Amino acid sequence: MLILFQNLFAPPRHMILLIAASWIGLTLAEKHSERHGVSREELNNIIFYGLLAFVIGGRLSFVLQNITTFAKSPSGIVSINPDIFDPFGGVAIGLLFLLIYGQRRSLSLWPTLDALVPFFAILAIGTGLSHLAAGSAFGKETTFPWGIDLWNALRHPTQIYETLASLLIFSLLWFQKQNPRPGILFLTFIACTAGAQLFIQAFRGDAALIFDRYNQNQVMAWVVLVISFVLIELRINPIKKPG
Repeated sequence: MLILFQNLFAPPRHMILLIAASWIGLTLAEKHSERHGVSREELNNIIFYGLLAFVIGGRLSFVLQNITTFAKSPSGIVSINPDIFDPFGGVAIGLLFLLIYGQRRSLSLWPTLDALVPFFAILAIGTGLSHLAAGSAFGKETTFPWGIDLWNALRHPTQIYETLASLLIFSLLWFQKQNPRPGILFLTFIACTAGAQLFIQAFRGDAALIFDRYNQNQVMAWVVLVISFVLIELRINPIKKPG
């Protein structure tokens, strides 16, 4: 789940894939929302305003990180260029909105996140397909027979890896029985998505590096994976208060 929306400002043909994925994800989420104690109306509001917060937050986060550049050319702030976006900033703002909205509407956090899993999972599939259509998130050069010809080289089809991994994760979670402990479904989705990114990022040809050595997205995936495991353990075996 760490780069699910980074192409949200993509050209129209790629937007179609994301819009279709959003619609399918919302439809599936609505079918099971009430079993998590979330009404369809609340689910629709959360997704609509959450996406809006994500888009605005991701753009503003990128602009603030590159404020000197945008001070010279302010018009770039409203550009449809998909690269002018910080997915991590967008996720942070989106989750912050979810917490504030849920608190104001007296929604339980974990059941609400569980209800959103089908939406997130289908959107992850759509994101992989949009990457493939755009030729973005491309892989390293390879001699493997399943490589794809992209940007004047035979490359790992990382977009297909991403799509297949997301499809597998969705299939595993969709047919999983409901866990009596709220939050396990969402945390399992996050852990599986982070684990998939650890694999996929190893084949990416456009990965940003930390200290010119460590893949930034892999580092983030490790952090998310560890946090997910800790939270899963706490949800399964909550710490008992003394007395």
